[in-house]
Amino acid sequence: MTTKFGLIGGGVMGEALLSRLIARGIYQPSEVIVSEPQRARQNFLQQQYDVTVTTDNSLVFRQAQEVIFLAVKPQVFSAIAQELADIVLAEHSPLVISILAGVPLHHLEAAFPQLPVIRAMPNTPATVGAGMTAICLGAYTNAKHHQIAQQIFSAVGEVVEVSESLMDAVTGLSGSGPAYVAILVEALADGGVAAGLPRGIANQLALQTVLGTAQLLHDSKMHPAELKDRVTSPGGTTIAGVSLLEKAGFRSAVIEAVKAAAVRSQELGK
Repeated sequence: MTTKFGLIGGGVMGEALLSRLIARGIYQPSEVIVSEPQRARQNFLQQQYDVTVTTDNSLVFRQAQEVIFLAVKPQVFSAIAQELADIVLAEHSPLVISILAGVPLHHLEAAFPQLPVIRAMPNTPATVGAGMTAICLGAYTNAKHHQIAQQIFSAVGEVVEVSESLMDAVTGLSGSGPAYVAILVEALADGGVAAGLPRGIANQLALQTVLGTAQLLHDSKMHPAELKDRVTSPGGTTIAGVSLLEKAGFRSAVIEAVKAAAVRSQELGK
């Protein structure tokens, strides 16, 4: 069978994507080749997903007919680009999809001249199929490439298309956002413990409250402010808590966190 999907980098995010693509039948194991330098990781991926594994990135590049998916650390990008620079793809032009943080399209397109390139920013909830991915399209992409990227990232969550100028903002919000939400869950649980709850119960209450609220907002399409207004009755407990959050600058702190992460993403991209 023809090899269609090539994955360079079999780490956590690469595996998350691989597992969903195979589970959903988007690619068959026999259509997949994965390049991974660590022997133990190679063995795991081969046994778990029955895919072809190799240490040779150029082999992935030569064999994968449809997609080359780059899921390595940004620091090793230049080394991989040099390794693949001399390969001539006479008969096929695979779509290159990169999830390398801070590596812009013009660097990717310089490394893979004339190939269609899509830059993407997924986040860690993709590992449980609840990710948020933003994509931006390179100069040589067409509607089919767009459709392929949508299908791939829809396997691990939701997808939006943005211009590349907004990728740093995406990084600050959805890329870094899981850390902010984790801090919120931890703080809610700590508050419960401070109010007298056992730690285990406080953790469960905090986690399900955040999960359920997100689900409610997602399913109802309700504006967050409307939900907040519905929960806050006059002179009640919730408005007392909301008032203190406003006094402590909670909303402002979250806004500034997103902005700071976006600025840092911009700095790293240079």
